[in-house]
Amino acid sequence: MSHVEIEYCVPCGFRDRALDVQQAILNGLETELDSVSLVMGDHGVFKVRLDEEVIYDKDEDEFDVDDIVRELREATDA
Repeated sequence: MSHVEIEYCVPCGFRDRALDVQQAILNGLETELDSVSLVMGDHGVFKVRLDEEVIYDKDEDEFDVDDIVRELREATDA
């Protein structure tokens, strides 16, 4: 099983976005993961990692909660 980490920028107000992603991950993958954690950050960060692998980075990817969950599902199935 795996660990998902959602790192979000506190000063940017990304907490609600992080909570939405966390909820979607739990709804879709709860039985396939060991944990999902929120990590407070700054400097505009918003990243989702599956065990050290970056699955989503707001600087490189378009924000879509369903896509993030889909990418996580594919990575956990591999």
